Amino acid sequence: MQGRDVSQSSITQFGYHRHADQDRPAARAARHPVIIVGAGPVGLTLAIDLAQRGHAVVVLDDADRIGEGSRAICFSKRSLEVWDRLGVGERMVEKGVVWKVGKIFLKDDMVYQFDLLPEDGHKMPAFINLQQYYAEAFLVDRIRELPQVDLRWRNKVAGLEQRNDHVVLAIDTPDGRYHLKADFVIACDGARSALRGSVGAEFSGEVFEDQFLIADVKMTAEFPTERWFWFDPPFHAGQSALLHRQPDDVWRIDLQLGPDADPAVERLPQNVRPRIERMLGHANFDFEWISIYKFQCRRMQRFVHERVIFAGDSAHQVSPFGARGANSGLEDAENLAWKLSMILRGEAPMALLDSYEIERSAAADENIRASTRSTDFIAPHSPQERRMRQAVLRLAKETEFAKRMVNGGRLSTPSVYDSPLSTPDVDVWTAGPRPGAHMIDAPLASATGESVHLTEVRKPFDGFVLLQSGNEVDVETAACKSIRIGEAASLRDPSGAFAKRYDATDGAAYLLRPDGYVAARFKKPTDAGVKAAIARATAQAGAMS
Repeated sequence: MQGRDVSQSSITQFGYHRHADQDRPAARAARHPVIIVGAGPVGLTLAIDLAQRGHAVVVLDDADRIGEGSRAICFSKRSLEVWDRLGVGERMVEKGVVWKVGKIFLKDDMVYQFDLLPEDGHKMPAFINLQQYYAEAFLVDRIRELPQVDLRWRNKVAGLEQRNDHVVLAIDTPDGRYHLKADFVIACDGARSALRGSVGAEFSGEVFEDQFLIADVKMTAEFPTERWFWFDPPFHAGQSALLHRQPDDVWRIDLQLGPDADPAVERLPQNVRPRIERMLGHANFDFEWISIYKFQCRRMQRFVHERVIFAGDSAHQVSPFGARGANSGLEDAENLAWKLSMILRGEAPMALLDSYEIERSAAADENIRASTRSTDFIAPHSPQERRMRQAVLRLAKETEFAKRMVNGGRLSTPSVYDSPLSTPDVDVWTAGPRPGAHMIDAPLASATGESVHLTEVRKPFDGFVLLQSGNEVDVETAACKSIRIGEAASLRDPSGAFAKRYDATDGAAYLLRPDGYVAARFKKPTDAGVKAAIARATAQAGAMS
């Protein structure tokens, strides 16, 4: 993406500070358990997660500031639940613009609308819109509260060498080069990752030629806080357009330009302004940020290269339609954090990293498929595809099957893993998240009647949790923490939402992984069954035979 900052008011600059590690000769370079390269949302989130699990982390970033453009703005309920566990979720929601309704238009006519979270009883909303610079600033503030994280600005990785049991990094700073050693290096250095080249890895996938304009405009407007997407709008004939609200009276506008547009010309504010005026019908706005972008749907063949692990845009890239880029990267971070934590503690073998590769590469493939299909619908490749799209859009006003075919960006949802860590069901379930799916939030009440959410109850635990339903106490095990929900338990289900969402008959139980994914579920759990499921979920030798 190529951008142009129009407003610099959002930029926060951080000072470079020399570290004692820089005074050591290369032969005696300091060694750290984990070094994360890249202080974007993914790298910062991973650092906080590891720190809260008790691990020392060094974060290196070649820049010294955040806030150059709003960039990613749509953060999903799943991402907010991750951030809530890390102590920043409520701050994100408080600042962000909460929304859940989207509308699709053909010209001036609404084709259909959707509701991303029609049911109540969830702590976090379906989505918020929040400029990436706010998200990063809140994450940096949280890191400042964690002495386990050492965040070093203007530290650029210039070289990488893999050894048998560690990695050596050469790092350039304003004071010159120094070296560090790490048990593990996590590459969160974005789409132009330098570390990807250092391990000899390439991307494979599709590069799209269509170009799109992003204009963040500051104005007072009465539009509802919804996602509006137009096909062939009267103000931008033959193309597509998107409107989103952000905090601070800033509105994100995306306009499709086509493959032949000259980005140097199109990004000039004097050329962008007439387009926005036609869309809004007035000139009462100022520019915050203007960017022209093409996009790619590509990924690395492997995410784990010995002791160098890739996450976020450094590992995979998708188009912005569906908000799958940053949200997928945050799922990478949470998936990796608990596994790396257990390996560092000696509680799981290195083989557990294989499951990061399996689970998150499958998620990347899913996101790439969804993103590619969205892009093909928004920017058809041929006259035949365009005619097919127009027929679908016309039929969508009257028929349900055509509504399901309209694709203005399938929005990010939690991945469902077909994972070797999951214990297959042996019981029949009529509802509830299956093994490999993420837990569902539900409203609960304490014994004193105080309202609480299931995600809040689980939040204090960084290990496996056994979620037990009903008044029977079937399993007492030291292998994991236990949360019981029933009339005689400390947590109750007054609305019945938990029982409905989990098919929670008396005595049923769900074993949750440290990232909240279901490792196994039992109608009648046993201590042996729970221990076997934990062994399988931590890749213990022989557990999956």
